[in-house]
Amino acid sequence: MSISSPRVRTAHQPTSQGRPSPAPRSRALAAAGLAAIGPATWGTTYVTTTELLPPDRPLLAAALRALPAGLILLALTRRLPSGDWWWKAGVLGLLNFGAFFPLLFFGAYHLPGGVASTVSAVMPLLVAGFGVGVLKVRPTRRTLAAGLVGVVGVALLVLRGSASIDLAGIVAMLTATTLMALAVVLSKRWGRPEGVSLLALTGWQLTAGGLVLAPIALGFEGLPDHFTGANLAGYAYLGIIGTAIAYALWFRGIERLPASSVSFLGLTNPVVATLAGLLLLGQTLTLWQVGGLVLVLASVFVGQGRRTARKHA
Repeated sequence: MSISSPRVRTAHQPTSQGRPSPAPRSRALAAAGLAAIGPATWGTTYVTTTELLPPDRPLLAAALRALPAGLILLALTRRLPSGDWWWKAGVLGLLNFGAFFPLLFFGAYHLPGGVASTVSAVMPLLVAGFGVGVLKVRPTRRTLAAGLVGVVGVALLVLRGSASIDLAGIVAMLTATTLMALAVVLSKRWGRPEGVSLLALTGWQLTAGGLVLAPIALGFEGLPDHFTGANLAGYAYLGIIGTAIAYALWFRGIERLPASSVSFLGLTNPVVATLAGLLLLGQTLTLWQVGGLVLVLASVFVGQGRRTARKHA
């Protein structure tokens, strides 16, 4: 068995006559629902960070999200990469965690949350663009239209009239979103090695990204004088629920759904972040925000529309 020859699984497999044979709709919806748990969980990151974690240590938060979770998954699965997967896991770990997390936190610290979320909402359009070059698939007009509706919906949902624009923050968020979109497409292209579980593959990437983040975090921020119980609970939640489990479900969705479909599920992130602020921080919703929420949910629904795996992203 060659571990360097990945088996790419998709939600649609062509028949011997060359026509697509889509999986039952219920299975596709179940896969989308599980995958959506990942970005929905990430939507609670802002509340967790502001309410439970020590202030002014974003790199430490990123490192403690990635490395411990990765090492735990490695210990549980007892499987290391082999062959090409040493560098593939490194590339995906850098894109998903090692580079993405610092850029994400930098953008979050330099931009209002609404601006940051609006920038990240372009991911479905970026995935569609990368899909043309990497997956050799062409996005449909429906995909592009749904992507634009999603951006407008997120803008209405999270932007405020007083939102300020910081060029460095915009560049950081756009770069982070681009890296994650590329990671989605590469994950779809490479699949996973035969006989390797999703937890093992997730552990490889988390460990690779965490090994990049840990020395940077210690060098630039260091450790706080002490950790409170709330700090430990916050780090545990982000590491176990918001990272290890959430990313395993996200990667499962990438494996079983078309790349563009799973990218639209990322729009649940600002929706959950807004609802978390509403329920936990006492924030309120305006009529414009309600309209934005409807548009975002419509974009996610349309983005899950049936499409053939061979022709569409």
